[in-house]
Amino acid sequence: MEDSGVHGADSRIGPVKGLLTPTEAVADVRQSARPPAVVIGVRWVNGLAAIRSLGRRKAPVLAVDHRPWALGFRSRYARAVVSPDPGADEDGFVELLTSLGDALGRPAALFPTHDEALNAVARHRAHLGDRFRYPFPPWEGLAGIQNKRLQIESAQATGVHVPGTGHPGSAAEARAIADALGYPVLVKPADSSGFKRRHRRQGFRCATPDELEDAYARAEPFEPMVQELIPGGDDTLYSVGSYLDARGRPLGVFCGRKLRQTPPVVGTCRVGEAVWVQEVVDSALRLLAAFRYNGLSQVEFKRDPRDGRYKLMEINPRLWQWHGLAGACGVDLPYLAYCDLLGLPLPRASMNGMGKRWAITFLAGEGPAIQRLPYVDAVFAHDDLRPAFAYAARVVRSSVR
Repeated sequence: MEDSGVHGADSRIGPVKGLLTPTEAVADVRQSARPPAVVIGVRWVNGLAAIRSLGRRKAPVLAVDHRPWALGFRSRYARAVVSPDPGADEDGFVELLTSLGDALGRPAALFPTHDEALNAVARHRAHLGDRFRYPFPPWEGLAGIQNKRLQIESAQATGVHVPGTGHPGSAAEARAIADALGYPVLVKPADSSGFKRRHRRQGFRCATPDELEDAYARAEPFEPMVQELIPGGDDTLYSVGSYLDARGRPLGVFCGRKLRQTPPVVGTCRVGEAVWVQEVVDSALRLLAAFRYNGLSQVEFKRDPRDGRYKLMEINPRLWQWHGLAGACGVDLPYLAYCDLLGLPLPRASMNGMGKRWAITFLAGEGPAIQRLPYVDAVFAHDDLRPAFAYAARVVRSSVR
């Protein structure tokens, strides 16, 4: 499961000093001969990785976030713009984007990295219009692929394996489903964006009927599902990241697996590894084709040790937390999307670097996760040091406290 940054937002690193005004930031970007890109949601490592992907290829980048302490604001590869919170002030957020698009004066590739901004942009795509180019489908298609219940149903219809899942209409039905599946179970929302904002997690692990009833009550506003908990460690979770063009053709595909999550079982990636599993790739592309999807996505599976099958966990129609590993393995998805959306020559995208790893090496409140060299650190980069310095100070302060 990919929350994309809950842990990165737990402790603030202090606001960035000397931020440009939106007008100054846009003026800076307009000087470039290359078309602009806008990365939205840069508080944590997925936004930072997108900034670096584009900036290293000389794309002028605006980094947009409602938190003045966002980690991506420290990057040398972007100009920072503080926005209204898309979850709390959607209209204000959209108007800020409208003003940016008008000021840029030419189409910009738009990269929301979190669900709140993604959905706000998609819902107002008609208003934003040709100011931007979008690596995701219009709202009607996007809303469907984000619905966890539709994901399960589409997977079953296309021969993609899924965990045992029930869709209760009451606490009593939820308990009956859990009894049939066997504890422990997961209670997950069909509509995840509001759920994650309220509960700051992806789902509830329930080991007893009492835990199930409590979880169902908390998830009830979000169309809860009861799903079997597939046995196996974090290293049995596999992801396929891809960019599909407007005709649904895969222009770049990455495959990897998690080695460690934080917290375990229901958490976000702490350590990931590049590994190609053809069955997983085929299942992901078949499922995306069933939705007639185009754009950036991550499809996650878990290998069930009981039958050896890879079973669908979720689809995220955006960049995910550890997509920086894909770029390090020859599949630079943000830049690939940027070129395709803006009509630029497409870079070669062929996955290499099997076994290469990605890690959040240091995380406040946890032990280090140093990997064998060479590996991709989520924050440290020799060509972009300020985010690492700011983050290191945060980790030290948290440890002292």
